[in-house]
Amino acid sequence: MKKIVLMSLVASSVLMAGGYKIPETSLNGVALSAANIAHNKSADAAYYNPANMVFMANENHVEADLMYIGLSEINFKGSGALAGVDIDSKKEHFVVPSLHYVSGDVSGARFGVSVVVPGGLSKRWDDEPASKSAKEFTLETIEINPTIALPIGKKVGVAIGFRLVHSSGVVNAIPSSNTTYPISQDMEGDSFDFGYNLALAYKPIKELEFGLTYRSQIDLTEDGSADLVYTETPLTPSPPYPASFSGNYGATLTVPLPASLSLAAAYTLPTKTTIEFVYERNYWSAYEEINFNFDDPYAEGVFGTADPKNWNDTNTFRLGVTQELDKITLMAGMVYDETPVPDESIGFELPDSDSVSVSFGGRYQINEKMDFGLSALYSLRKDRTVNSDAGTIGEFTNATALLISAGMGYKF
Repeated sequence: MKKIVLMSLVASSVLMAGGYKIPETSLNGVALSAANIAHNKSADAAYYNPANMVFMANENHVEADLMYIGLSEINFKGSGALAGVDIDSKKEHFVVPSLHYVSGDVSGARFGVSVVVPGGLSKRWDDEPASKSAKEFTLETIEINPTIALPIGKKVGVAIGFRLVHSSGVVNAIPSSNTTYPISQDMEGDSFDFGYNLALAYKPIKELEFGLTYRSQIDLTEDGSADLVYTETPLTPSPPYPASFSGNYGATLTVPLPASLSLAAAYTLPTKTTIEFVYERNYWSAYEEINFNFDDPYAEGVFGTADPKNWNDTNTFRLGVTQELDKITLMAGMVYDETPVPDESIGFELPDSDSVSVSFGGRYQINEKMDFGLSALYSLRKDRTVNSDAGTIGEFTNATALLISAGMGYKF
């Protein structure tokens, strides 16, 4: 093996936030399938559309949420050269916290901050051929997003924010488990990177609301190390590199976390029923290829590769309905989300496909200062038949996700 394409998996793990992004970062976000950009009166406005902070009651708003994420086993049945393969990934379970804060009026401005987990993944396969590229494939991220909002007249709010994202990933793969000619990789990396977000809120009349948000592309500059083992077979000589080597090597790469744009409109009926529609565009075409760099020429020569990905820009459509009652607020949502991963570059590390999700939830007003709520979202990904350039031939099925969120809001 002159070059091992599998080394690009570390970069792909960062981009799991696209295929497995987590836009639902609050109780309301889960209940409404993240259709809470134009209409939002809770503390999570600091994240979803900070321009809405200028229209909130002149109080300090804070909300803490705890979300469970469960990913099902994904089944793969091979065909062609992989005929007879019938394997399942492992189930995955996560608990994800988030925190949102909106200040009271400060000389006409409103300040907010959100601490969220915007994306993540853990995908593990014990059986070949999946374990050759994705025995363990884990990404963890956390984002701190401070924002400031200003009113323009009585009908318009604008906001700008600063994004600090920390990401860390682990990739464990065994391209060859042959004891005579072993090849393996166990890699870890992390980074701190920066971006910005912009927001607009427009309320021409009391019942009608519009929202626009933009999140910038962030180049994630992963820096870490890799434990590598390589032994060439007689059929795959790789001069001038040694026939075998092993050790820990420094490794870096830069990959884009692409920009996204959301346009939203909401209308509130006399029954206090609010209907919101959101169109979201994610600019994944920035992910053209991966080029992993090692600080050792032998590791670079054997394991380093420029691996084309050529992901696509995607569209997401969200619908949310909110019904306000006396002390209870009921919410429901639906979302259709396209996958950015084309057939030619799909693999076991991200067996992604288009998805449809439904959600519901509610909040109860305990008193004038405090409320509590629960929500849930169920996502079903379409079965996908693939024949990739990397030799993944077959069908992925049974990919589902369950999100359950609990949150507490407080005003002071």
